[in-house]
Amino acid sequence: MEPLVSIIMGSTSDLPVMEKTAQILNDLKIPFEMNALSAHRTPEEVEKFSRNAAKRGIKVIIAAAGMAAHLPGVIAAMTPLPVIGVPVKASLEGLDSIFSILQMPPGIPVATVGVNAAQNAGILAAQILGTGDSAIMESVARFKEGLKKKIVEANEELKAVKYPYKTN
Repeated sequence: MEPLVSIIMGSTSDLPVMEKTAQILNDLKIPFEMNALSAHRTPEEVEKFSRNAAKRGIKVIIAAAGMAAHLPGVIAAMTPLPVIGVPVKASLEGLDSIFSILQMPPGIPVATVGVNAAQNAGILAAQILGTGDSAIMESVARFKEGLKKKIVEANEELKAVKYPYKTN
C-alpha cells in the first residue's frame, strides 16, 4: 500500500492535533504517511521531501505548523501538489499561525483550514482525491450523510428536553 496523502508536522508536539487528520483518512481508507519535518530545523529535509513527493505518488500534502508557521508555505513553494495548511494553536490563540499560512504570495497557494481543524484538512484532502477516484468520492459522500444523520438524531433528542417555556 502506497500513501496518497502525506501528513507533515513541524514537530511531534503537533501530533495531538494531527491525529484527527490521520483518523479521518484512516476511516475513509485512504493510505497516508506521517512525518515530522521542520522548515527551520531541517530545511534540507523539507526541500528533499517537497521536491520528491509527487514522484513518490503523493497526491495531497497536509502540513501543520504553529507559531512561526512557515512549513506549509515552504512545502508549497517546492511542489506542484496541493498543500493544505493546518494552523496549530501554539501561541496568540493561533492567529500567528493562521496568518502565516493564509497570507501566501501570488503563485504559492496553500489551502488553509481553521486553527486546529485537522479533521477538515483530512476531509478536504479526501475531496480532492475523490475528483479522480469514485470510491473515495463515495466514501466522502457516505461520511457527509453520516454527519447529516447525527444532526437529525440530535434534533430528535432535543425534543425530549423540557423547559416550562420551551414550545417544541
